[in-house]
Amino acid sequence: MRTYHCFWLLFWAGQPHQSFLTPLPKRTSGFPEKEKVLVLSGNSRRDLHRSKRSWMWNQFFLLEEYTGTDYQYVGKLHSDQDKGDGSLKYILSGDGAGDLFIINENTGDIQATRRLDREEKPVYILRAQAVNRRTGRPVEPESEFIIKIHDINDNEPMFTKDVYNASIPEMSDVGTFVVQVTATDADDPTYGNSAKVVYSILQGQPYFSVESETGIIKTALLNMDRENREQYQVVIQAKDMGGQMGGLSGTTTVNITLTDVNDNPPRFPQSTYQFRAPESMPADSPIGRIKANDADVDENAEIEYSITEGDGYDMFGITTDKDTQEGIITVKKALDFEKKNLYILKVEATNTHVDPRFLYLGPFKDSATVRIQVEDVDEPPVFSRPAYIMEVKEDVPINTVIGTVTAQDPDAAKNPVKYSVDRHTDMDRVFNINSGNGSIFTSKPLDRETLLWHNITVIAAEINNPKQSSRVPVFIKVLDVNDNAPEFAMFYETFVCENAKAEQLIQTLSAVDKDDSHSGHQFSFSIPPETASSSNFTLQDNRDNTAGIFTRKTRYNRHEMSTYFLPVVISDNEYPIQSSTETVTIRVCACDHRGKMLSCNAEALVHPTGLSTGALIAILLCIIILLVTVVLFAALRRQRKKEPLIISKEDIRDNIVSYNDEGGGEEDTQAFDIGTLRNPEAIDDNKLRRDIVPETLFMPRRTATVRDNADVRDFINQRLKDNDTDPTAPPYDSLATYAYEGNGSVAESLSSLESVTTEGDQDYDYLSDWGPRFKKLADMYGAMDSDRDS
Repeated sequence: MRTYHCFWLLFWAGQPHQSFLTPLPKRTSGFPEKEKVLVLSGNSRRDLHRSKRSWMWNQFFLLEEYTGTDYQYVGKLHSDQDKGDGSLKYILSGDGAGDLFIINENTGDIQATRRLDREEKPVYILRAQAVNRRTGRPVEPESEFIIKIHDINDNEPMFTKDVYNASIPEMSDVGTFVVQVTATDADDPTYGNSAKVVYSILQGQPYFSVESETGIIKTALLNMDRENREQYQVVIQAKDMGGQMGGLSGTTTVNITLTDVNDNPPRFPQSTYQFRAPESMPADSPIGRIKANDADVDENAEIEYSITEGDGYDMFGITTDKDTQEGIITVKKALDFEKKNLYILKVEATNTHVDPRFLYLGPFKDSATVRIQVEDVDEPPVFSRPAYIMEVKEDVPINTVIGTVTAQDPDAAKNPVKYSVDRHTDMDRVFNINSGNGSIFTSKPLDRETLLWHNITVIAAEINNPKQSSRVPVFIKVLDVNDNAPEFAMFYETFVCENAKAEQLIQTLSAVDKDDSHSGHQFSFSIPPETASSSNFTLQDNRDNTAGIFTRKTRYNRHEMSTYFLPVVISDNEYPIQSSTETVTIRVCACDHRGKMLSCNAEALVHPTGLSTGALIAILLCIIILLVTVVLFAALRRQRKKEPLIISKEDIRDNIVSYNDEGGGEEDTQAFDIGTLRNPEAIDDNKLRRDIVPETLFMPRRTATVRDNADVRDFINQRLKDNDTDPTAPPYDSLATYAYEGNGSVAESLSSLESVTTEGDQDYDYLSDWGPRFKKLADMYGAMDSDRDS
């Protein structure tokens, strides 16, 4: 209020007018009020003396939310120039003047027309002036004043959110921050306690608490466990007036969720598990599932399973199903009921994410015992070996046993087994097997040079249950015996010069043997004794599996003997010894002085057995040339031959030519004019047939046009109509043949057979008029008439 006093003091010092406000003893709105009078100072230049003034102010105070039925009185304006005679008029302008605030122009009383709300507008600035009613001139300078709206507690605190959501880890310490709530009050915070908010908790104790001034929510209970309760709903109240009685309040809801921590170890619901597994179960097959329960969730509930002990540690394995957190027990190796039918394992379940803060709660793992019972199944026979390798000599007789396979039923019943050969692996049936004891024997002769290895498959099946069978491969190697004679490595045909000298080498020979030799082949070459003395050549064995042919005499004459055939005997050193006789062809040729061959047959020599080779070749060439000439001539004749493009299969005498020409459709007007068939007179004489190649182009001779016969046309139309209406008629493209004899001859029938049946007399005298050729006929019919008359 000191500020206001100074202001009015300055205001009064600056203006030589008398201005003061006189309080009036009047109250409104239940508050102790004084009548507020705003005195407007008068302006008199004559009286320049200082007047004594009362306390002056320039603002009014008005309570908000007025609930009375009359207008709310604000204050009064008064000028020291007002003599009370009604000569002055008070005017009000500014915020809400004339609408919200009205003034009595005679008395200067100001009233509010409706209820005011400080939260909408806390201050109104207005201006007042006194004017002469008659002249309208102001008698006082315009004065500005303020109307302040006094606040009342009419707004409750409002939270910034209707619902708050928060979360904290379970097992948190007391006083752990959860969330902060905030409420605001629209009332004036500078006036009284209307906007002073205090927080309190209505629901959620004893688990949570709230700070009254800040709205911070904290935990109030130790070791809150999510597994016992996960969701909490806390109701917070915000109350103004500092929480005193009569204050307004608002509430909000806070949903608090306890998040999971790994504070629970896994636990098996039972200590022992029983499973059964057939012994035929393949590796990596699942046997069963076990699960340890963990009250935690998400990664805190992840479990790793392992086998820690047991007699089946290496026979079984366990893995974790990441989706269900179950342990899957699988088979690692093949089971055998006959060897072991019960396995006992110890399985352990461990948390993968352990929180060190809760290790004091105990070890985060658990164990259980798993018993696996192996069940007996009917298994197929088992061979003593995974594969068999046998050897047999190629010269063994048929039905020789070469080896034995053995298979047994692994079951306790020990069912008998029968053996057989898979014929898909022995299509030629070279081998057979004894179905009882599994001995394999030959059924056909063997030949190592043809096939060295025989790979067959033997099947062993239970006699009582043939479906239980197994297979084993048997590899049979055929051993070599010396059963092939050596022979030339190639066909030898050499020559000897006519001027050759004695003991001259003309050819080196080598041999091969199909048989196998462990120490290497040793061949010997010789000329048969019966021809060695008379031979014109000698043979020298080089002892290295080769031999040389040498000349025995000095000169040779090709006219006397043009070709020599030298037999050579080749023997091996194996047991039994094999030998063969090969022939070397030696031709006598003319050579130069260096021994280079010039010609072996310079002349056309005729042998007693026929023509020479050159003559035979010449004759063969002539025959080939003649055949080529004949073929070319026939081809040219075929091209020039005139015949239809498509030969008709019907007889030409039927006047029906089958072209089988499909044509180009309705738009193809160049293929054939069908109108020609309908109207023979419209045939174009210049059109030629397109199915044959004409020899020469000439103008065809025009023939006489056949006159249209109405009887024939009517006959054909009638037959066409009958076929169109007949449902049993053949298809449209069928050929229908009609025989039409016509309507008869002018001379009628000349047959005498019909005249016998004719009743009545006929006159045959006209036959006498036809000449001497008909005289006999006239006499014969004339006699018949005379007999009839008599």
